[in-house]
Amino acid sequence: MESARIIRWSSTAHGVCLNTVRSICTPVCFCNALSCDLGGIQVDTPDSVGLEYEDLELTTADGVRLNCFFIEAAVQSAARQQMFLHYRYRYQADGDSSAFRPPTTYDAPAVANVIIFHGNAMNAGDCIPQAQELVMRRCNVLLLSYRGYGHSGGVPSELGLQRDAQAALDYVTANSRTSALPTILFGASLGGAVAIDLASRNPTAISGLIIENTFLSIPRLIRRVPYVGLILSSIVMQPWNSAEKLPRVPATVPLLFLSGTWDQVVPRQHMEGLWEIRKQAASELDRFESFPYGHNNTSAAPGYWDKVGGWLQSVIQPKP
Repeated sequence: MESARIIRWSSTAHGVCLNTVRSICTPVCFCNALSCDLGGIQVDTPDSVGLEYEDLELTTADGVRLNCFFIEAAVQSAARQQMFLHYRYRYQADGDSSAFRPPTTYDAPAVANVIIFHGNAMNAGDCIPQAQELVMRRCNVLLLSYRGYGHSGGVPSELGLQRDAQAALDYVTANSRTSALPTILFGASLGGAVAIDLASRNPTAISGLIIENTFLSIPRLIRRVPYVGLILSSIVMQPWNSAEKLPRVPATVPLLFLSGTWDQVVPRQHMEGLWEIRKQAASELDRFESFPYGHNNTSAAPGYWDKVGGWLQSVIQPKP
């Protein structure tokens, strides 16, 4: 009987640890990249939903090659408009497209650039739905797969992902098609931590920051894991301490916080904690929006993109 209890306990503990690695600790260990055959990873491309794009390869300061997609808002052809709108209607969360007003033309000039930073166990292709919504709002969009993710080279680390993000921002600020426009950073989960770090180091180069369901830090996040949390939090090698870095983002850079209140991966208290930190030096354009959705589907919530669109308009509109 005792041996049976030990076996059951061991199985339970193993399950807890496995789920921890999958849902929480992978940003620390970067298991997505280290345990997968890069050649077998599926990376969707924007043309799969009717978006024209450029397949870019950016090289980081330490020589790593990154697979990226650049989607220019002004070149989306009328020939692809119907496919684009069909996808938008099909996946609209509330099933009601009556309030949706598509642009009358796709050759209107872009009003902003948005760099999207994906979460862990994801790649650039997983952010195409978000890119669609932003292109509809006349934003150029740059999607990148971090080193070791998708079809990018290299091995991931916190420093490495910081260099990847910097390479993306440098591309946008140096490119003649994008350099004159305001640049917004948009990161979800791990991508939120990447975006906060980049904004803290380049405050004059960006005009706004959007974070969705991200954490105060990796150690604070994994402390809540039963049995093993305290041990794991003490040996974390990639802390991603957003709570420490957020105060370095000045009030001149407006922030939009997007929180899924049913998030079971990053509890909403982390987003609320970041909001409290931000309020100590906030912009009048800062906003905190919450939705009764989970970690990976918050962007499907009714009203989500209306909130994003309204905030973007307030940030990028010409100042009087």
